[in-house]
Amino acid sequence: MMKILILAVGITAGLMFLYLFLFLRPSRRSLQDGLKCPYAHRGLHGNGIPENSLPAFSAAVEDGYAIELDIQISRDGHVVVFHDASLLRMTGCDRELHELTLAELKELCLAKTEARIPTLAEVLELVAGRVPLLVEFKGADIRNGLCEAAAEQLSGYKGLYCVESFNPLLLFKLRKCLPAARRGQLYSNFWREKREKQKKATPIDVLLSALFFNFLAKPDFISLNRQDRENLPLRTFFFLYRVPRFSWTTVGEKETEEAKRYGEYPIFEKG
Repeated sequence: MMKILILAVGITAGLMFLYLFLFLRPSRRSLQDGLKCPYAHRGLHGNGIPENSLPAFSAAVEDGYAIELDIQISRDGHVVVFHDASLLRMTGCDRELHELTLAELKELCLAKTEARIPTLAEVLELVAGRVPLLVEFKGADIRNGLCEAAAEQLSGYKGLYCVESFNPLLLFKLRKCLPAARRGQLYSNFWREKREKQKKATPIDVLLSALFFNFLAKPDFISLNRQDRENLPLRTFFFLYRVPRFSWTTVGEKETEEAKRYGEYPIFEKG
């Protein structure tokens, strides 16, 4: 019995060591100081300015704020700036973004305004290095060409930018497509989210919530859901590894100042 107990303790200790110092481990690269700042969530939107639109990005640049934005790929391979998989909320079109060509997407209006869905190229031209960019890669499909198409544009961009994704496989691919770009692992407690929606969490949800796939993503920073900043795996990670932390989405001055007290760079909406 004692031998079995010793063996079990040894196996447990070994697995814990592998998790903490192999699977959980981030990259060893530093984040450029210029990227350590607050980011306007999908640009400065509101008051008739739609999110992820050229007017929202222009407003952020004018006020000197760095910009967080989301990218996806159209049916014909163009990188566009849009958050949801569905077009319904922002355009009234009940289709998935990836089902439409760029020309078809450009026919849609954002939030009943004259603004249209911008391409990544249009945003890069507009910003032109004047403020840093935080580019979120959306989606679960790593074979749709998004990484390659976006990398081709970002690799020639002269301004400061970093990239992030919920999908560690996308970040793994970006290690090859954009090796110099600083990468961020977006973090939320998916186990908690599934419970709140009265859904059953999958093993993948549990592993993602434990940052188990850091060995693939090798993140340079973590971009965390502010609701989960006290989550044990996250606290363990930051205790062991001193990497920058961003937080989302803070709304209003109170939440933004709270994020700063935690040492986070807030991805904010003015409220």
